[in-house]
Amino acid sequence: MGYIFSKDNWEWLWTENNAQFLLEAFLVNLEIAAIAMVLSLVLGLALALASIARSTPLRLAAKGWVDIFRNLPLIFLILYLAVSLPESLKDFWTENAPGFLPEALKGELVLAGIIGLVLYNSAVLAEIMRAGILSLERGQRDAAAALGLSYRQQMRHVLLPQGLRRMVPATVSQLITLNKDTTLVSILGIQELVRSGRVLSNTAGNPFVGGDVEAPILQVMIFIGLLFIIVNLALSRLSRRLELREGRRTAGAERVTVTGIEDHVVPRT
Repeated sequence: MGYIFSKDNWEWLWTENNAQFLLEAFLVNLEIAAIAMVLSLVLGLALALASIARSTPLRLAAKGWVDIFRNLPLIFLILYLAVSLPESLKDFWTENAPGFLPEALKGELVLAGIIGLVLYNSAVLAEIMRAGILSLERGQRDAAAALGLSYRQQMRHVLLPQGLRRMVPATVSQLITLNKDTTLVSILGIQELVRSGRVLSNTAGNPFVGGDVEAPILQVMIFIGLLFIIVNLALSRLSRRLELREGRRTAGAERVTVTGIEDHVVPRT
């Protein structure tokens, strides 16, 4: 334990711009995660709706998508896409990547990492969302149908609002996993946090690159882990606040008093 907390082994953190170097690399992870989260949520919802649709071909196609990509290892997807994506698609990305993105996200292989994350996580999120929708009581759909609502109106106004609220915890849990999985793109040579940590540990203290303070790999990885813990705890807290707010809102709705005609009848004297 003394080795872990020894001041000499942590001196690299406040030497030169090492901390800034890692934080800038962590920003790459967060940007990859943000892009993949948005796309995965949109595609996951579309797949969930397709998997419970009345059209049999659409339902089978959605279930096939989910079964395939949910059961493939994510690292396999990323590596496969890195070697199989058309060169024209890679060139299009490098030439048209938004200017506000860091240089690490403008490379031709980053597209393979993002697509791999989206394919895998959209399949998992689709199952979470489908389960949330189907967990609603059958009477909800029957009541909506009795009011004359079409299938689309039932989904939009009755089923989806309730189902989406039920699956907030599981959805946030999967998004946290997605955020951690962004470290896998390091196998493509993308300069994200884990790869930058290895570079820092290998070059710090090396006289040929001008360093004079070593950065032990254990301490570097502990610092990297703390960065992920901070962000993922923030996501968990956000999820909990959403649950509590929804619980208070629902509880308030349940306290509404419904009066009938018997409450307006004047008793005989």
